[in-house]
Formats: sequence, structure tokens, C-alpha cells
Amino acid sequence: MIKKSLLLLLTISFLFSYTYAQSGFDENNPSTPYQNAITTAVPFLLISPDARSGGLGDQGVATTPDVNSQAYNAAKYVFCQNMFGFSVSYVPWLKGLVSDINLANLNMYYKPTEMDAIAFSLKYFSMGDIEMTDVYGSPIGNRKPNEYAIDFSYSRKFIEQLSMSVTGRFIYSNLASNIEVGGNDMKAGMAGAADIGLFYQDNFKVSGLKNSTLRFGLSISNIGNKISYTDGNNARDFLPTNLRLGLSYSLDFDEYNKLTLAGEVQKLLVPTPPVAQKDSMGATIYNEAGDILYYGNGLNTDDISVFRGIIRSFYDAPGGAVEELRELYGSFGVEYSYRDIFFARTGVFLENGYKGNRKHIQVGVGVKYNVFAIDVSYLFTFTQHHPLENSLRFTLSFDFASFNKETIKNQGRYN
Repeated sequence: MIKKSLLLLLTISFLFSYTYAQSGFDENNPSTPYQNAITTAVPFLLISPDARSGGLGDQGVATTPDVNSQAYNAAKYVFCQNMFGFSVSYVPWLKGLVSDINLANLNMYYKPTEMDAIAFSLKYFSMGDIEMTDVYGSPIGNRKPNEYAIDFSYSRKFIEQLSMSVTGRFIYSNLASNIEVGGNDMKAGMAGAADIGLFYQDNFKVSGLKNSTLRFGLSISNIGNKISYTDGNNARDFLPTNLRLGLSYSLDFDEYNKLTLAGEVQKLLVPTPPVAQKDSMGATIYNEAGDILYYGNGLNTDDISVFRGIIRSFYDAPGGAVEELRELYGSFGVEYSYRDIFFARTGVFLENGYKGNRKHIQVGVGVKYNVFAIDVSYLFTFTQHHPLENSLRFTLSFDFASFNKETIKNQGRYN
């Protein structure tokens, strides 16, 4: 209970304060590494919800199309072989801290034609039961903080090898409504957001192989308004707008054995936390208007709009270009399949130690029979006693050519 209360308190504290002076910043040598992780509201949107992508190191922007593509790149749906599919995923989250935080995800897609696809998903994140107290430590009741996002997407092929998608998203975040925090009455936060995605897939003949396929994916997700948890104009926080770029290459050795290699790079498109300038006595320096002065291109994030923040995210780090490079994080994964029935996967996820330090290896397996598939993945961390260690993901999915056998016969289009 104490751990969960601390977790919620930390989450809420990010909504009402911004770390303007980061420990370890060296103004004489700005490129020297220092702790300066980027924080946003509703970070659950960045959690990979399904076991297949989890087994590949939390990537999915350029991997083979499947029913779970909505969370990574909805442009992949139009390349799915079947007409209709749905999946359910479950992720017990932060098992190293508590036992009842979890993420559930539902995905559905439908292809009315070979050139078009529509999809829907629901992502629900629950923090379980938390006993709330006032500033004096007196109980004021139990709460069940939760967040969810509802998505709808449309994707279309421009040519046989290239597709594009647009996704609309509604986000609801209820962390501590009807509770007073820092003199502010909390309410549920709501926001609207959009994703755009591109996907390229083409087959190549290579000597000694039955077939080979190259894929490229790009997506920008969670482009939307800032979110607020109070009635005032203060504490409006950025959504986790995220850029993904990825490549994958599949080698079909014969009709039984296939190997896929995939890599992905990500970057949050939100401003880097600024570092306030200090005088010789360590006091914060203000300009004539009473505004804090920051090193480099830093600004108070309250003065930055969403689209301006996206542009600034490429050049506003106090440590310059070197720090911008440290904000890149990514993954690499390998998937082996036997007769498209049995699947074995492994992947590694790496984030700079000064920008969050998430480093973990994941392994996963999957079994597919006819229209039914089940996938499981397991996470190992590089450091002991990490909150993410021993995380599991489970996904159950169904993929149909059609519910109507006569439709399959007449169309002759879906495998």
C-alpha cells in the first residue's frame, strides 16, 4: 500500500512541478552527461501492450503486420493477409513494486477491400486500490486511479508497396479526482490526440532463399493538446508525442523456416526539461521581467505550444546536440517461425542511463493454429531489483479470412 501511494504521489507531483535545475549540469561543459529524463502525462500510452512486440524488445513500427499494429503503426493493417481480426492482451505492470497494477488492451481491424483497412483499440491502465490521506495523514477514502485511451484508425495503400494511416484518440486520465493536492482541486484529465503512420513492404528474390521481404515503418503518435488535472490554467502537461523509425527484414529459407530481423529507434517529441541559470551563490537568475533564465535554448514549458514543442524537441536540450542524441532510445529483435505455427522471439531495449536508464532483454514464444494464436513474453532487466523485472505479457488473438465461406470463395483474395 505504501509503495502504491508513493507511486501515485510521484505521478501527481510531475503534474504540478517541473525540474528546472537538474543535478549535475556543468555550465562550463554542457555536453557532460547529467540526469535529465523527459517526463510527460499519461505515460501508459508508451507501454507496449502485446506479447509479440514485447518479445521483440517493445518494437512494432516496421515488423510484420498483425492485429496489434494499432499501438505502433496502423498503416500496417492494410497489409494483413486476412479480412478481420481481434486480440486481447494483458500486462501485469511494475510487479517489482506492487501486485495489482495492470494494463489491458483490445484490438480489432477490418479490411473492406484490399486497399483499405479500419481498426479500433481500447487501452485500459489500472493502478488498483489506493488508500488516500489528507495532509495530516488522516484517511479520506479509497480510490482506484485509472486511465484509458480509445482509438480509431483508417489506413490505405497508395501503391502495392506503400500505405499510410491516420488515427484519432480520446484519452481519459483519472488519477485523484475530488482530492486537493497543493491547494488545487484535482479532476480527471482529458485530451484528444492523433497518430500518423507510413509503412513500406516489398518482396525481393535472393539466391538461396525462397523469398525475402524488406519493411520500413515511420509513425508519430499522440499529437494532441496538453492535459490538465485542475480547473485552472496551470499544470498543463505534454502528451507523450513519440517518433518511431524502424526497419525489418524477413528471410524465408524454405516453406518451413523463416527468420525476421528488426530494429527501431524512438524519440519523444516534447521539450527537454530546462536548466535554470545560477549565480555564484547558487541562486536562480531572473531577467528584468521576472522570468527565469535558462541555459541553451531552454524555456518554461508553460510558454511552449504543442507543435512548437515538437520542433523544439530536436534542439532545446541544455547539453546541445550531444544531449539530443542521448534522448534517442531503441531496440533490436529477432523472430524465428516454423511453418508459421511456432514462433520464438528475443529482443533488447536500450535507453540512455541519463534519460531514464531502461535497459532490458525480452524473450517470447507464440503458437498459432488456424485462426487462433497465443503469445507470451518475459522481461529481464540489466540491473537487479528493477521495477520492470520479471514482467510478463499475454496476448490472445484471432484472425479470420471471413466469417462467410461463400465470401472467401467469391473474393479469392485473402489467404
